[in-house]
Amino acid sequence: MQSSLLEQHNPTNMLRLIRPWMVVLLLAVLYCLATLTAKNWDPMSFVLIGRQYDPVKGTERLGYDGQFAYQIAVDPSGASDKLDISAYRYQRILYPLTARLLGLGNPSLIPWMMILINIISVTLGTLATEMILKAHDKNRWFALVYGLFAGQMLSLRLDLTEPLAFMLAQWGVLFFDRQHFGWSGVLFALAGLTRELTLLFPAACALSLLVQDRNWRGAVWGLLTALPFALWQVFLRIWLGSWGVSSGGAFASSFEIVPYRGWWGYHTPETHIFILFSIFVLLVALIPATAGIVTGIKRMWQGRRSAGVFILLLNSLIFPFLPTSNVLNPPGLIRVVIGLTAAVLDYGALEGSGKALRFSLLWLFLLVFGEGLLAVY
Repeated sequence: MQSSLLEQHNPTNMLRLIRPWMVVLLLAVLYCLATLTAKNWDPMSFVLIGRQYDPVKGTERLGYDGQFAYQIAVDPSGASDKLDISAYRYQRILYPLTARLLGLGNPSLIPWMMILINIISVTLGTLATEMILKAHDKNRWFALVYGLFAGQMLSLRLDLTEPLAFMLAQWGVLFFDRQHFGWSGVLFALAGLTRELTLLFPAACALSLLVQDRNWRGAVWGLLTALPFALWQVFLRIWLGSWGVSSGGAFASSFEIVPYRGWWGYHTPETHIFILFSIFVLLVALIPATAGIVTGIKRMWQGRRSAGVFILLLNSLIFPFLPTSNVLNPPGLIRVVIGLTAAVLDYGALEGSGKALRFSLLWLFLLVFGEGLLAVY
């Protein structure tokens, strides 16, 4: 009896109860508490409203993207005059509406709910990732790459849509892997209404169904999953006079046609600045994405046309054509890379690639950069 009690309180056994999502939850909460303490417990310090868009509440010159989600949450039907590009911002509707619902429409509660949603989202996204890994007999601790990636921390700090969007996408992948296509489709559809970039995940899953089954089931499933996003785009076109889909908000450049021109096409008389940018851009995004493209094509050539292969390939293929405004904008770039980290982890699990999972660990080193970047805010 005494031996049994000692085993239950053995530190080694206690450590085995710790899970990646618990670590991410703890660090996310501590990070937010530290930020709030430094900012006099003002939740609006996460929003960063620009005076150009809201002269009354603005504390920065331009602010950052979280301000647009906040403005929509406070006034869902009348926020247009406080947005840079209305249709583009309104297409990411789920995050602000969720914050408004949880905040009971109270403007003083909404910024607190935005923080809470993102803490929960990063945690649940990590949980989904470790469940995907565990289901394929891979070490669940690789999920820390997803939850502690600097892009997630940046999104948490600035009230961005990415944590909720990619959390829904990862749960969509999990349910798809379990062949619960109905729930998977719903989750993917919600993710698309939160951040349009996540639509690459259901597109990849639909392609795998279409290629493997050689029937129209995959196409029908994919179309139904994308239907809410398409209908919302039509509504925005009728209401605001323009489509939401574009390459970004104010000051954004367009997608490139020539591969990697968003990087090498940047000209500056100060060569050292370009070199410093290039080191970051290549290591964080372009080299991993290129490796993903090569791996995806190679696996398809070998006859592997699974969801994991298509998820990796589609999420990698966007990087050669990213606009300069994304490639040479560190905060914007690491937000896009969130999808690539999730794709590499999904591929590593679904395809049993330990090499891909080990490669993903390199992104954890970006935390050092991320802390320096977040210190600016």
